[in-house]
Order: sequence, then structure tokens, then C-alpha cells
Amino acid sequence: MIDKLDAALRFNREALNLRAQRQEVLAANIAHADTPNYKARDFDFASRLSQAVEQGRAAQSVTLSTTSARHLQAEASAMPDADLLYRVPSQSSIDGNTVEMDAERINFADNALRYEANLTVLSAKIKSLLSAVQ
Repeated sequence: MIDKLDAALRFNREALNLRAQRQEVLAANIAHADTPNYKARDFDFASRLSQAVEQGRAAQSVTLSTTSARHLQAEASAMPDADLLYRVPSQSSIDGNTVEMDAERINFADNALRYEANLTVLSAKIKSLLSAVQ
């Protein structure tokens, strides 16, 4: 039963996780708009989503180092940088920065809108599953 629920919600869960990761990448691009020689990054959402649905998440686990024996052991997950691609600018800048603010803002707003739409679809799917159970 749980496997069927997991399978029914896996696509939306992975899409939401990837949309959140893409939002972080786009926000980093916007934050570095004035940094000389900064190269704008992004990833292919469709290929990452199909890979995540088929194989599961490819997040790398990072063990945090401790400086005292009394510290708690912890792990954090990080998105692999190997999947991030460099964006090719349509117009180069003098300082070597490849961030184009108009394109970044459009991508940021588009990604946020798609994230909200995915939340709406997921919410409707959960409500329909709950009504079927009741």
C-alpha cells in the first residue's frame, strides 16, 4: 500500500525537490550578478527529473566534521556540481560575468510559478487520495 502511494506521489515529490534546487541555483546567479568572472549556472530540468524518477535522487551525502568529542555527528546532502551547466550568454560583459539579469529574472519567476503549480497539483492529488480513503 505504501509503495503505491510512494509511486503515485514520486513524480511530484521529485519535481518539487528539483524546482527548489533550481531556485537556489538561479538565486545564486542573481546574487553574483556584479561579481567579476562569475559564470552563470543552471541544469537541464527535464533530464534531471526523468533521472530522479527512474533512479532516485543523486544527492551526495557530506559528513560534517566535529571539533569536540561532545559534538553530535551529522550529515548533509548536497547537489552534485557535475550536473550544473554553464550558461552561454547572448552578450558578453567586460568583466567576464555571464549573468544576464533579465534572463535570470525570467527563469526565476518561471521556476517559482511552476513550483506553485506543482504544489497545487500535489495538493489536489493528496485530497483525492484522502477522499478515496474516507
